[in-house]
Amino acid sequence: IHPIVLDPKHPITKLLIKQFDERLLHPGAERVYAEMRRQYWILRGCQAIKHHQLNCLSCQRWRAQPHVPQMADLSPERLRLLCPPFYSTGVDCFGPYLVKIGRHNEKRWGLIFKCFTTRAAHIELLNSMDADAFLLALRRFIARRGQPKEIRSDCGINFRGAERELRKAFSSMEPELQTCLADHQISFKFNPPNAPHFGGMWEREVRSIKNALQVAVGSQAVTEVLSTVLVEVEGILNSKPLGYASTDVADIDPITPNLLLMGRRDASLPQVAYAPGDIGGRRWRHCQNIVDQFWIQFTRNYLPTLQTRQKWHKTLSNLEVDSVVLLVDPQLPRAQWPIGKVRRTLPSSDGCVRIAEVVIDGKTYLRPVARLIQLPALE
Repeated sequence: IHPIVLDPKHPITKLLIKQFDERLLHPGAERVYAEMRRQYWILRGCQAIKHHQLNCLSCQRWRAQPHVPQMADLSPERLRLLCPPFYSTGVDCFGPYLVKIGRHNEKRWGLIFKCFTTRAAHIELLNSMDADAFLLALRRFIARRGQPKEIRSDCGINFRGAERELRKAFSSMEPELQTCLADHQISFKFNPPNAPHFGGMWEREVRSIKNALQVAVGSQAVTEVLSTVLVEVEGILNSKPLGYASTDVADIDPITPNLLLMGRRDASLPQVAYAPGDIGGRRWRHCQNIVDQFWIQFTRNYLPTLQTRQKWHKTLSNLEVDSVVLLVDPQLPRAQWPIGKVRRTLPSSDGCVRIAEVVIDGKTYLRPVARLIQLPALE
């Protein structure tokens, strides 16, 4: 009838809160408060219980969520203006898809090359997921689109194997040939493991490809059909407008990657016809004017829309060395997520820590901060 009034800052009150929290198996703050109200009246009780649960290892292990750092500024790869398409390229694989070969089915994968600046896409079909298949697809891509200066991808085994093969082949060349080809070497950059949001630009295109293939192909198809549909999907992606399409007829049409790749916004539009005597000068001026108009509209209308952050706006405190963290693994239940300690942080150019090295059972793992949950220090 008359509960005991307690000071929330008194050590006995903190011990009582800890006892009730452990006895009730770490429920929510309201549940602990309701149970304690039967015997005790804690001033600002809910606030005191929440403060305890924020520093309780068991509570945080089951309920805490990762704190994603503020979205970074546009990377230099996104701002390679006046450079040829696919100068800076992102690469990713998707699939597998079943194709019918005779009387049995085989797996095929897709490989997308995504230009960082112009948002142009190029799709190849892979017979396997090894480094040799990727190197052959890269050769086909270079023959059609030109050699990229830098390629960024995730930490797939096939991508890392291809980089090792290219480095090995380059180191085995003669010194004179190395000097000649030094300017044409491709720079490989890899995102940290388990960080798909680092490659969100091409991950979003993979989603569009999967949706289109689900409608056009279904569960299985022959190789020729799958290859044809992938090329058609590539054309659809490259004809997608960059920016907002206005309903006013007086406004100019938005630019598309095809405007730079093909000289027109869509593959269905006819090309410009010239008289035989005007092919030399007028065609060159026409092509150059198309390229100039693309970059003018790109800089004026599309580039400013990339400055706004769609999410992750808050500036959070950086993860510190020796912090105890819970490693998020979507493939495992939360009870099996390992606990480790931060060994080293890798700050970005703006000083924000988005990647860290975590030590778990003597092994070091490189993980994004978005996959780490900071826990109270172990006592």
